[in-house]
Amino acid sequence: MGKRVAIIGAGVSGLASIRSCLEEGLEPTCFERSDDIGGLWKFSDHAEEGRASIYQSVFTNSSKEMMCFPDFPYPDDFPNFMHNSKIQEYIIAFAKEKNLLKYIQFKTLVSRVNKCPNFSITGQWEVITEKDGKKESAIFDAVMICSGHHVYPNIPKESFPGLKRFKGKCLHSRDYKEPGAFKGKRVLVVGLGNSGCDIATELSHTARQVIISSRSGSWVMSRVWDDGYPWDMMIVTRFKTLLKNNLPTAISNWLYVKQMNARFKHENYGLMPLNGVLRKEPVFNDDLPARILCGTVSIKPNVKEFTETSAIFEDGTMFEAIDCVIFATGYESAYPFLDESIIKSRSNEVTLFKGIFPPLLEKSTMAIIGLVQSLGAAIPTADLQARWAAQVIKGTCTLPSEKDMMNDIDEKMGRKLKWFGTSETIQTDYVAYMDELASFIGAKLNIPWLFLTDPKLAVEVFFGPCSPYQFRLVGPGKWPGARNAILTQWDRALKPMKTRVVGSLQKPCLFCSWFKLLAIAILLIAIFLVLL
Repeated sequence: MGKRVAIIGAGVSGLASIRSCLEEGLEPTCFERSDDIGGLWKFSDHAEEGRASIYQSVFTNSSKEMMCFPDFPYPDDFPNFMHNSKIQEYIIAFAKEKNLLKYIQFKTLVSRVNKCPNFSITGQWEVITEKDGKKESAIFDAVMICSGHHVYPNIPKESFPGLKRFKGKCLHSRDYKEPGAFKGKRVLVVGLGNSGCDIATELSHTARQVIISSRSGSWVMSRVWDDGYPWDMMIVTRFKTLLKNNLPTAISNWLYVKQMNARFKHENYGLMPLNGVLRKEPVFNDDLPARILCGTVSIKPNVKEFTETSAIFEDGTMFEAIDCVIFATGYESAYPFLDESIIKSRSNEVTLFKGIFPPLLEKSTMAIIGLVQSLGAAIPTADLQARWAAQVIKGTCTLPSEKDMMNDIDEKMGRKLKWFGTSETIQTDYVAYMDELASFIGAKLNIPWLFLTDPKLAVEVFFGPCSPYQFRLVGPGKWPGARNAILTQWDRALKPMKTRVVGSLQKPCLFCSWFKLLAIAILLIAIFLVLL
């Protein structure tokens, strides 16, 4: 074995990191503070300190063909959007198939990660762990942090005057597990993200009244997209990404707003974002519009202040006799075992090269896996991040100079400001980001060459879903089954719905949607040029 690598966390990012280290001949040791793998997807009926926490009813927002490990498809009979228990079942199967469990030390807390005194020469780290009340210290050549970013709740109490005198119950969404305790209650949910909308719609069936308070609004998307296909298999494509990134800004923005409003007019529901053209992460909820139509959920603006029993909103209206306030206000990125200046090296912002490497370290021996967010799924993103990080740690790949990395970070922050409205966001463009990482390890597809050598596959790759299998089609880590997995991905997506056979499977026409998009784009460009 080669260099010793400490991996913190045994969720999907940790498992991807173990596997990538093994592929590169490194020696991984994974530390997991709980007694099982799965991280976020391992449900517990109570929130555990230092671990991500989900509610019992959580389903995936990404479909199975878009969120698998690139060489390990889900079973054919798994539904497209899965309950958390199905994801956990898959994660366990992956860990066993790849023989990863023996590299994990369970019930082991990483309490501190320090640079060794000779770090500038060796790049080594001292990792201090605790298990059964005993502390141990070990030296590692590199550290891969895979502890996630849904652990430490963000409750901006200073933003809500009067909250301290509110006499009702207050909790963060990480402490919510199921709706039984809220039967007949009047509940205010603060935050219009995925958790806030999930919790509000679930509570609306049992609670007396549910109101969602939103500061800036949000686009709400359905998992069921055009013609009933999974949303991401229709939207996350190379062709549509190419159009989005190359059309004039005005036309791209118009198409985006039109797409987001295709299901219902957000203005009529009080959901419209303050700046609708920003590509902030949308909410995925199939029930919210119907619950608003039925009057069981109402949308209100930001809370101006709390009284002992009520909330006064910025429009002057009031929600009285509140029993409970649930703050679905997100999480803070925190690594309590690490010197904060390593990750937040500038203006207290998370500053990482390509969302992975701290740029100011003398040696590139630390990687943060799984922090980046995009419209794509977390599992294939973490897999590709881990593959590149393992090659950097091994020395197969090298990083640019500190100056070049900081310049790249500044450039990316400018783009994020344009697309997402804030430079601090951990969001990114999925296809472009994945291709960039793939290029670093020699796994990026040459699309024009693919059209010449394998046109059948090329059409599916370019116009069809940008599925994870594409990133193990060529180069190091190539999976022999990738081509077949791409060509059969629609079969696996449609199979679990064929519980009553009424005809042959109806796969989407890849050309229909892009012809329509191209026609609209050409028309708009023509109009744009005429008006100039």
